[in-house]
Amino acid sequence: MNRLRNGDQVVVTRGEDKGKRGKVTKVIADRGLVIVEGVNTVKRHIKQTAQRPGGILEVEAPIAASKVMLVDPTSGKPTRVKVKIEDGKKVRLAKSGTAIVVGEL
Repeated sequence: MNRLRNGDQVVVTRGEDKGKRGKVTKVIADRGLVIVEGVNTVKRHIKQTAQRPGGILEVEAPIAASKVMLVDPTSGKPTRVKVKIEDGKKVRLAKSGTAIVVGEL
């Protein structure tokens, strides 16, 4: 079970975007990357086609999953994730002991 999922609220712990919070929009598990809304934005130059105009777009680039921490739903602070089996199902828990539900904050 991955510690991060789509829709989780995270905070960046390292890099030029340190301290920024955002929602995980995509998890690239095989490469250990996540895309976070509003974090690590880069400019992409798009060539004009018949369907869309050209220009410069700002898009979110992937960031290493090790550089983000999940936000605890009770305290609002960054927390580590623990996995516990309850009733035969895996449940993600914050340090405070509260269960983490996707998109809770």
